[in-house]
Amino acid sequence: MLDMFKYFSLKFLLLLGITPIVLFLISGCNNKDLEVNKTLKDIEVVDRIEGVAALGQLNPLGEVRKLAAPTSGKGGTPRLSKLLIREGETITKDQILAVFDNRPKLEANLKSAQANLKILMSEISIKEREISRYQTLVDKGVVAEIVLDKMKDDLFLSENMVLKLKSVIEAINVDIEQTQLKSPIDGIVLQILVREGERPNSLGVMNVGANQLMEALIEVYESDIDRVQIGQDVDLISENGGFNGSLSGQVSLISPQVRQRRVLSTDPTGDADSRIVEVRVKLDNLSAKKVSHLTGMKVIARFQP
Repeated sequence: MLDMFKYFSLKFLLLLGITPIVLFLISGCNNKDLEVNKTLKDIEVVDRIEGVAALGQLNPLGEVRKLAAPTSGKGGTPRLSKLLIREGETITKDQILAVFDNRPKLEANLKSAQANLKILMSEISIKEREISRYQTLVDKGVVAEIVLDKMKDDLFLSENMVLKLKSVIEAINVDIEQTQLKSPIDGIVLQILVREGERPNSLGVMNVGANQLMEALIEVYESDIDRVQIGQDVDLISENGGFNGSLSGQVSLISPQVRQRRVLSTDPTGDADSRIVEVRVKLDNLSAKKVSHLTGMKVIARFQP
């Protein structure tokens, strides 16, 4: 009986000794799993904090010009007679883009003035020969000198008329030059504001831009702008599949002003009243060439940590 008691006592003590060890091992495993999960969560938080994405649009990095119509003599503007280009078309400096309806009238005025000048020059040539002949007669005493003086005065008036006609012709040529709208730069037609037969207003005829270099204007939420800096690498994709793959660029300018967003997302639940900071991203050469004809296209920018 004593041996049996010792046996159960020993077994009970062994169980008491093993149980804490098992509990310790189980507890250690649980703690290890908790640490791993915590680490994963921390990594997810870091990724979420570091990654900044925002919406924007493509624009030419070079100058953008608003081309206006010439003013007529009464202060108005002529109608657009002929449009020679389309939106998105590549253009070169001094290329004729449009013609206005006052050109035919000015060309007619020019021909008339040129014809009058030709007639006047012929008359002057005749008067010069007459004066030369009368000068001989005056020297011989056959004709009174007062007659010769009158002829010289008449020649002087004709010569003054020549100067005036030449000035008129020069002014008409300037006006005719303005009846053709020419591109001041190499670039692309961004927007046509007037159609054939319409009279341009204060907004002008069209907007053109130098698209050899391109940039993206990105609207970054004010809460994220502290993680954006000059020179930061940026990847961009089209929001609606306007181009394949992605574009590359670097942050070139961060606006010092906070304002409301202008590039709206296609998401109807988006907050149009959100406060943003405009960030300019200069595209690299390959990316700029790829989208040089896509001014105004919306893009999604991912600022690299």
